[in-house]
Amino acid sequence: MSKILFVLTGVDHWTLADGTRHPSGFWAEEAVAPYEAFRAAGHEVVVATPGGVVPTVDKGSLAAEVNGGQENADRVARVLAGMAELENPIRVEDVNLDDYAAVFYPGGHGPMEDLAVDAASGKLLTLTLESGRPLGVVCHGPAALLAATGADGTNAFAGYRVAAFTNAEETLGGLAEKAKWLLQDRLTEAGVDVQVGEPWVPNVVVDRNLVTGQNPASSAPLAAELLKKLG
Repeated sequence: MSKILFVLTGVDHWTLADGTRHPSGFWAEEAVAPYEAFRAAGHEVVVATPGGVVPTVDKGSLAAEVNGGQENADRVARVLAGMAELENPIRVEDVNLDDYAAVFYPGGHGPMEDLAVDAASGKLLTLTLESGRPLGVVCHGPAALLAATGADGTNAFAGYRVAAFTNAEETLGGLAEKAKWLLQDRLTEAGVDVQVGEPWVPNVVVDRNLVTGQNPASSAPLAAELLKKLG
């Protein structure tokens, strides 16, 4: 079957407004649920990060309370441990889009730190959008869309309907007041049409070849929509 590119954050922290580093990385469920769905459908997964660094999982995303209990938290950790692709990422800068049938960006606060300002990732997103390939982005992953700007400064995703982690969810999570900026606000300022759903409830938005999800709970349904587009 075909290859699906996973683009993950390469950092292990998110810098808050006061300059402190909040431990972060990628969110476990947002990588695991789509990975399992794509592999079950027979697809190969290739991981890319800025600079080709081995990605860091957000330790908070392995906790029982965010995984519906300890049993599922243990299962998620086991799947992560078995994802050999995470240990040998390629560089985002070296990606040849022609090698992939679809592109997927999981979240976690990490993308707010690096992918939001990563020019190579921004170019990849723009090319993927223009190619018509299925493009999936979930939770804080849409921070990466902020780097997809043209020479005239306009955002490639302006006018697209997108689901992303909301101001309400950031507030409920306790980090909104500490953040330098909020994802929903920045996307809106860039001309992206953020479709706000209820906090923590699955919310998947499909607009042309772009499939986006609001939160970790949206990861599995987003993967299902992406697979539909792959046929």
